[in-house]
Amino acid sequence: MKSIFLVFCGRSVIEYFSVIRRIRSTAGQNRKAEDMKIRDILGRGVPTISFEVFPPKTAENYESVKEAAVTIAGLNPAFMSVTYGAGGGTSRYTVDIAAALKEQGVTPLAHLTCVSSTREKVHQVLGELKEKGIENVLALRGDIPADGHVEHDYQYASQLIREIKEAGDFCVGAACYPEGHVESANKADDIRHLKEKVEAGCDFVTTQMFFDNNILYNFLYRVREQGISVPVVAGIMPVTSKSQIKRIGLMSGTELPVRFRALLDRFGDNPAAMKQAGIVYATEQIIDLIANGVNAIHVYTMNKPDVAAKIRADLSEIIP
Repeated sequence: MKSIFLVFCGRSVIEYFSVIRRIRSTAGQNRKAEDMKIRDILGRGVPTISFEVFPPKTAENYESVKEAAVTIAGLNPAFMSVTYGAGGGTSRYTVDIAAALKEQGVTPLAHLTCVSSTREKVHQVLGELKEKGIENVLALRGDIPADGHVEHDYQYASQLIREIKEAGDFCVGAACYPEGHVESANKADDIRHLKEKVEAGCDFVTTQMFFDNNILYNFLYRVREQGISVPVVAGIMPVTSKSQIKRIGLMSGTELPVRFRALLDRFGDNPAAMKQAGIVYATEQIIDLIANGVNAIHVYTMNKPDVAAKIRADLSEIIP
């Protein structure tokens, strides 16, 4: 474990481990958090940090992914989400990882996508979540699988949200897109679809990653203007490699501000420097968001405990 943390500079080793021990000590005092619905966590109105992990693609990688998720859980996040995999391909492990997080005393949020799922499959997964005592679900349409195969029981996330709400006492989240969904005709159309999700019963929304906070501030103004009042959780992606940003661009079309492009140009070919700069950039984003009243932060960790730990430690006084 020490080898993970010693790569960072800016703090003495003793100070760094002192912060991590304090965070983990606080986690031990808050073990009952796993019984909470995320809408209640967000409703407290205080700064929170949560993390996303993704399940393994193969059984051979299950234990290493579970270990990474459990390590991140030790950082005392408000909750942790577990993705469903592109096209639902890794869905079989989502419930298992979410249950492992619950065992660690962390509130789990299980993703559930419908683009490649039948109604029967959706209700099977919901039954498994109920059995494990997992009551928070992020309902998504999901990406079209690489082979193009989709099911036709659901067309929109709003349909899935409504069905989950009818299936039990779940707290349901949804996705939102500050820069507009790549398939939407325009931003107004995208917000109309977001309102449909809220009207279907979604309790909170989590944003797609963004690298310019002004984009989120403008988005918040527009959604509040349309009467959407559910909590908005800001999704932050620490970019730690040049190849990572290429994948992000292909998938989401996220705008890269000049300051971020300069970071890529200067450090992109130096892996260690790029990692350090990417973590600092994400941390500065988070600090600015909290300073401007955006209390809920969700970090896309890419299953990297060291990245999550560095961000958590550098926010230890801002998000106790």
